[in-house]
Amino acid sequence: MRELNVAVVQMQSELSKMEDNVGKMAEMVTRIATAQPVDIIVFPELSVTGYEGGARFAQMAQRVPGAVTNILGRRANEFGVYLLIGMAVKEDVETVLYNGAVLIAPDGEVAGQYRKIHLPAEERLVFRPGYQIKPFETEIGTLGVMTGWDLAFPEMARSLMLSGAEIILLPAAWQAREADIWRTLLVARAYENDTFIAAANRIGEEPSYVFAGQSAILAPSGEVLAALEEPEEGYIVVRLDLDEVRRRREESQVMLARQPAAYRPIVRKY
Repeated sequence: MRELNVAVVQMQSELSKMEDNVGKMAEMVTRIATAQPVDIIVFPELSVTGYEGGARFAQMAQRVPGAVTNILGRRANEFGVYLLIGMAVKEDVETVLYNGAVLIAPDGEVAGQYRKIHLPAEERLVFRPGYQIKPFETEIGTLGVMTGWDLAFPEMARSLMLSGAEIILLPAAWQAREADIWRTLLVARAYENDTFIAAANRIGEEPSYVFAGQSAILAPSGEVLAALEEPEEGYIVVRLDLDEVRRRREESQVMLARQPAAYRPIVRKY
């Protein structure tokens, strides 16, 4: 068996209070990693800054590697754990910003980063969309990453699945008014792609948003293995057998039953 322990964190980030947020994240790593063995910890979308930063993201966005990844990288190295951090990322050109998810390896170094592709209208005012869908090959498995609203686009999870992802990690800031949709889409994406999903959704309020929480870890069958039902800070840890992905795909035959030649309209610009 190829097993790993996955943790998802449900937390409230304070808008623009980056030092406080990073300190809370570092403390959460210590709390989780000292309580039980864990291989990877997933934090919510934009957990470093808060979500509704607007023009302030120009000052809050970080280079990678940089100060934030260095601080959290030391904690990852201390406990020998992967971290997936939701944060605003800047390029060398100061005005080029992305809604990013940064993977930090157990040695404390940056192992990769994903830049959110599907941006709601308010995010498009600040961030550029990413363009690359590529899982990360690690010693604990092939990790796919998507962020927030990416969940609403079946092409995203399917592309990760076809590229070999065995588990999809999902930092999110999904709103409470769409909590039912959140739960439905998590089940659908896991089931239709025969893949594990580990979804860390934030809680709390900002001027225009109330966030849903309901972080969860799902099996390739769509079964919810563990979830945080209440809008409270906390975490869940589940031990996953990645060989279950192969077994599930052999049984379901989803890969073999696909008919790509019939799907051309999916990738056509409307």
